[in-house]
Parts: sequence; C-alpha cells; structure tokens
Amino acid sequence: MAAITLIEGVTRALAHEMERDERVIVLGEDVGVNGGVFRATAGLQQRFGDQRVQDTPLAEAMIAGLSVGMAAQGMRPVAEIQFEGFVYPAVDQIVNHAARLRTRTRGRLTCPMVLRVPYGGGIHAPEHHSDSPEAMFAHMPGIRVVIPSSPARAYGLLLAAIRSPDPVVFFEPKRIYRLQKQEVPDDGEALPLDVCYTLREGEDVTVVTWGAMTWETLKAADQLADDGISCEIIDVATISPLDHETILESVERTGRLCIVQEAPRSFGVASEIAAVVAEQALYSLRTPISRVTGYDTIMPLFRLETEYMPSVQRVVDGIRAALEE
Repeated sequence: MAAITLIEGVTRALAHEMERDERVIVLGEDVGVNGGVFRATAGLQQRFGDQRVQDTPLAEAMIAGLSVGMAAQGMRPVAEIQFEGFVYPAVDQIVNHAARLRTRTRGRLTCPMVLRVPYGGGIHAPEHHSDSPEAMFAHMPGIRVVIPSSPARAYGLLLAAIRSPDPVVFFEPKRIYRLQKQEVPDDGEALPLDVCYTLREGEDVTVVTWGAMTWETLKAADQLADDGISCEIIDVATISPLDHETILESVERTGRLCIVQEAPRSFGVASEIAAVVAEQALYSLRTPISRVTGYDTIMPLFRLETEYMPSVQRVVDGIRAALEE
C-alpha cells in the first residue's frame, strides 16, 4: 500500500466517489484542465470527462449557487473555492440557500453539497490567502464544518461529507497538504462525522485542537513528555456540530484544558469550547482554561506569518499554563 499525502487523500476520495456514484460532480476554478491550484483534482477531468469535472469562471457566488441548484435536483456537487479568502462572495448562497433548503422546504429537499476550501497560513501566500474563518461558518445553522488533520482523516471525512444529505464546508489546512504521508487504503470506508478523535491518551491535561495545529500540538506534547507531563490530544475534526461529550469526558478525567487554534483569539471556536467546558465541567477543572491562538489582526504577509501562527513553544507554554495551580 503506497503512502499518500493529505492532498492525495482528497484526490483519492473524490475519485472513489465519482467512480461509485455518477451523481458526484466536481466544479470550481481551474479544477479541470489544470487539476486545481494545489493539484487536488489532478487527472479527474481526463478520467471522468468535462461534464463531471467542470472549470468555472472566477465567480464564487455562481459556484456556490450552481452547487445549491445541482444538489436540490439530486446531484452531489463538490465545489472548490480556490482559497478561503475568496469564499466571502459565496456566503449569500451558503447561508441563505444551502443552509436553509431543508428547513425552507419542510424536509422535501435536501442540499447534499460539499464546498472544499483550502485555508490557513504557512505557505507564504499574499493577502486573502491565509485566513482561518471556521468559526464564522460554524455559527451558521444548517452548515456542517469539517477540518481534516491527516491523509487518513482527509480521505475518510471527505467520503462522509460527500455522502452527507446536508451541506458541508470542508476546510483543508493547506500548510500540511504535503507535510506527512500515511498508508491509507482506498477502500471507500468513510469516517464518522460529528465526533472528535483522540490522537493521544494522557492523564495530566486535555489539549484540544484541529487542522494544521495538530502538528505543533503533538510536537509540544512530545517535548512535555520528556518532563513527565502526559497530554491527552483531541482532534476536533468536525467543528460544527461539536462533539461535546468527548471533550467533557477527557476534561473530567484530567482536570485541565488547553485549546489551540490558528484563528484569531476573540469569538473563535476555542472560545466556544471553553464556554461549554465552563458550563458543564466547571467543578472538574483544577486550573483556569488556557488558550493558544492567533492574534486579533489580519494575518501578516509571509515575513511575519510565523510570528502570528502558534509555534511549538507557544503551545508548550500554553499547556504549562493550564498545569499551574
């Protein structure tokens, strides 16, 4: 079994579902002839034809609106937004139509569409190419928000997203597209949505993260293990709906919580997780909750982007802060 990268996991999942289900259509800017700016759709148009892998104009609102129409008529579109900073023109279609179609039609219609969105910093990109807007989409009722953190997770979660009867915004952390290789069988086995995944069991502190930040978090846990500190690492994977139970059960055992996100500090997913734990597991906490985040500013250009994103040392410091009684 050949080892694959996260981006290859995406490609493999798309190809598997297109082979299995003729209703699956791939569309977006440069996804056909060029195979996508990150090569996620490389070879798909040659394999499945230009009716099922469609290059679109540079018009994100149209891409999302077309996907809603296709989904309402029984197709399963998988649309690519080239970078997360380009998704905002599509928000009208996502919020006012994709998210509401089931409710608006009293269940007569569903909207089985996936919006793939490469997101996050770390690739030396210009402005509008490095945001982390997952909290904004998680705040929209009717939208499922999913973020893979590894090749296996990308393959299994994307399969599940395509098969879902409701719309999924699938954020792909582009900084780790080619950072790791895993052996992933192309067996069509989907991973469950709406659950957190425990990457490492531990006893002293619960550390919750997702996407590209799982890398820094696992490295920080390795460093702390040398000092005898046992970290339980939880990968959220599905941001919305959030799996409260896995996080709460872990915090009730460890008594401490650190949350790591690349996104700005205020009004983010980390804040929501902290609020849930404060409401439902306050008496289990032995220390205040610690957060390690980006800053409340626009992601800087590449000379300073590593100062913005949480480093391994910042994660180590954040975990140590959660251990201080």
